[in-house]
Amino acid sequence: MNIKLVIGIGNPDQQYQNTRHNVGFMLVDYIAGKNDFSDFEFNKKLNALVVKGKIDGSSVILAKPQTYVNKTGEAALKLKNFYKIKPEQILVIQDDLDVPFGNTKVSFDKNSGGHRGIESIMKVLKTKKFYRLRIGLAKPALQKARQQSDKKRDEFVVKMVLSKFSPSEQDELKKIFKEGYEKLMQLLQLLSKQKTD
Repeated sequence: MNIKLVIGIGNPDQQYQNTRHNVGFMLVDYIAGKNDFSDFEFNKKLNALVVKGKIDGSSVILAKPQTYVNKTGEAALKLKNFYKIKPEQILVIQDDLDVPFGNTKVSFDKNSGGHRGIESIMKVLKTKKFYRLRIGLAKPALQKARQQSDKKRDEFVVKMVLSKFSPSEQDELKKIFKEGYEKLMQLLQLLSKQKTD
């Protein structure tokens, strides 16, 4: 069962470009660039920017839903149905506040961890059985904020995920994307091996 669809989570508007919440979009762009995909095209019916190409010999669709993070599921369902893809052939790239900044993690069949974009995908697909590449955003300041009142914590989280990366963080992102991409390649190789076994 190989990965056929990679969905990056992010917000479509210009003001959200390069914010932490859009790290899914950024990594999808990185993957497209690494594999000489052509330009993303907006598909009105799917409400997503979509491009098809090959990664390591496998045909893969890359998608950036234009629905805003909290409604990612709407586009995910349309993409899944349109391309006739099973949930376990989907990899979602997301920002994650439970993983430290600088780290990436691959998950399958796990809870949303409170990520609204992931929650919306689980709700419409009616399953947790899809792959996720989680890009860590947690910072020490977040730990402090988590000990405050819910309101203060939520305000901090919103401000944080919608803030842009600092120049030093942008440098580190290059390493993070490289690592994330390597994990994607390992996953593709592992799954194609399982298919032939």
